[in-house]
Amino acid sequence: MRSCTIKPYLILLVVLTLPFAASSVLCHIGIAADEPPAKPIPAITPGRVIIPIEKMRRIWGELISIDFATRTGKFRNESTDEVMSFTVMPYAELLHHATLGDLQDFRVGERAIFRLHVNEQEEWVWLTYIQDEMNMMNGHGEYFFVDQVDAAAGKITTTWAKGDMTFVREKGVVIETDKDTRYWKNGQPAKFSNIKVGDKLRTQTHGTGSGKHRVPWEVFLDEESLLKFQTEQKTVHAQRILEEGAPGYIDEASASQVVLTLFNEGDAQIKLLKRGGIVRIAPAGEDRKPTSAPVSAKVNMIGKNGRQTKVTLDLKAGGDAFHPVGLVRLWVD
Repeated sequence: MRSCTIKPYLILLVVLTLPFAASSVLCHIGIAADEPPAKPIPAITPGRVIIPIEKMRRIWGELISIDFATRTGKFRNESTDEVMSFTVMPYAELLHHATLGDLQDFRVGERAIFRLHVNEQEEWVWLTYIQDEMNMMNGHGEYFFVDQVDAAAGKITTTWAKGDMTFVREKGVVIETDKDTRYWKNGQPAKFSNIKVGDKLRTQTHGTGSGKHRVPWEVFLDEESLLKFQTEQKTVHAQRILEEGAPGYIDEASASQVVLTLFNEGDAQIKLLKRGGIVRIAPAGEDRKPTSAPVSAKVNMIGKNGRQTKVTLDLKAGGDAFHPVGLVRLWVD
């Protein structure tokens, strides 16, 4: 068998004349082509708002439990019936009734998408959002188009698609109503009998403890009805933030000054911020509730940090209560 000796100038010739084929040719003759190093995936880090979108799972599931003190819970993966635990990151977006909310807005049994990331043990437990079905469909401009109505069984067979039908997500989606299902049209109570073939519906649904089932608590027969619920939720959430304070992280702290990152859910307070204005801040615990009385501060600087807000405050007193990576609550006076 004749041996084959590859001259260096031939390799160079291949690289220069066949740039697109060079990598495969070099590999074929036993020389590995240089590859750029993989970009490291950011890790969730205490005291920083990090959402590793490069490594995440978005799972449709049925909420089983929530512990408000530890902000932990469990849900059932409706595709596998696996029960999964989660820990809610302090900055997680909790999207309910097609807008911002908090853990107490979600009901046990509710169907939602749970976005998870891995911890140091590669366990899928860190949660950076829960969004209910209303929020997902409203955000994507999608509806359940009614194909069949079975009044005797209380079932509605639909096609899940964008409003203009340019994208069909799923056909044959069955909505299983029961005695507790409420119907809304023109923002007012309606009936199952008001639903007709061709209608566009949106829903807030719960599971049945196993498998994949959509049993609605609410069925919205039109946009007006969903927007009414959304507006009510916005009012509830804004009032909650005004009372409980805007949540955030302490980035830097000294006896006379602190730098905060306020989470975007605190929009009702953030809109009131102005340079030179007076605010009150208090350190917060794991449950995001204040751990001591608030102290006064003056707003020095305001800026954006992605979707969050960066604020520098000059303290009048009490700076020893604040420590970097700790949680904080802020109220605008």
